[in-house]
Amino acid sequence: MRQSLRTKAIAICNDKIAKKGETVGLSFYAFFANKNDDPELLMEAAEWWIKTHELDHFEKATKIRDMIRSGA
Repeated sequence: MRQSLRTKAIAICNDKIAKKGETVGLSFYAFFANKNDDPELLMEAAEWWIKTHELDHFEKATKIRDMIRSGA
């Protein structure tokens, strides 16, 4: 996953956690606007989430944030 997406994803996870608490879940779609204006980046996130790490559709934001921070 490219650094710009990592940075954005961590910020979004932190925002969701701050607003809704430590147990909030999200999907990789949370990292994007409702319109598909960057399909290549969306597919990169989807591959990281689904193919590389075989994650469920919704995961805890804390788990995703920690995975990204660790370089997963």
